[in-house]
Amino acid sequence: MDTEKEPFAKRLKRVAAVHDLSGFGKSSLTCVIPILSTLGIQVCPLPTAVLSTQSDGFDGYAFDDLTDFMDLTIKYWKELGLRFDCIYSGFLGSPDQVHLVRRLVEGCRLPDSLLVVDPVLGDDGSLYDSVHEDMVATMVDLVKMADVITPNVTELGLIMNKEFHRALTMQEWHDELKAVSEMGPSKVVVTSAQLVGKEDEIAVVGYERDTDRTNCFATKKLPCSLPGTGDCFASVLTGCLLKNASLNDAIIKAVDFTTICLRRSLELGYPAREGIQLELALDSLLA
Repeated sequence: MDTEKEPFAKRLKRVAAVHDLSGFGKSSLTCVIPILSTLGIQVCPLPTAVLSTQSDGFDGYAFDDLTDFMDLTIKYWKELGLRFDCIYSGFLGSPDQVHLVRRLVEGCRLPDSLLVVDPVLGDDGSLYDSVHEDMVATMVDLVKMADVITPNVTELGLIMNKEFHRALTMQEWHDELKAVSEMGPSKVVVTSAQLVGKEDEIAVVGYERDTDRTNCFATKKLPCSLPGTGDCFASVLTGCLLKNASLNDAIIKAVDFTTICLRRSLELGYPAREGIQLELALDSLLA
């Protein structure tokens, strides 16, 4: 089976989703699969690890690294001749897993497909507990291959080897994101950003090399921080880009959906450690 020869009209857009999978909670594949499926995109999950619960807010959870399984799956997918319209990576547990994503890209990517990298490294100014220092340089190599990256401000700093502890002007954001784009990705979308004079807002800033333009999309800060928020945002963005939306339209759709999910989580009193409530908001993706 060679999917490059499949008539496009006979199949859905197909995404290889390289993320971890939690049995309980809302993060990674438990966000990626329902969102992309609702948008009419076929999701082919390639789990990097299996967890009994998501890690944020839980102690003593079971964790099984799936590096060997990833290796076997990629080999088998290549034997089948599978090709993907998009390869979309999230949490990667080791440099070896980053190298496996590179192999997946080299062996299973269509000529005009997207490589979307959500460089899951840290938040709130520091690395995640499960991420080691050696992951940063390896992740930078993957970022250089990507078409689209979706770091938060902490991850942007790790990629650029600098710190972002203050609000920036739009010109400063433009200069920073343009510098990242010059490393490789044609589209850079940064979450958890702040603008000078608007410290009561949280912003998404997007840069596109083709137009050399930077745009900002800000919303009022909500009194919550829920696991899975970034996964929801990046998944909607990826789905919209695959459906040929402009970068600005994709960001607007992703911001709107994520905001709806956060507000409904607050209204329902959803426990923070169980992650973002998205099931009751999926219908808004079809509006």
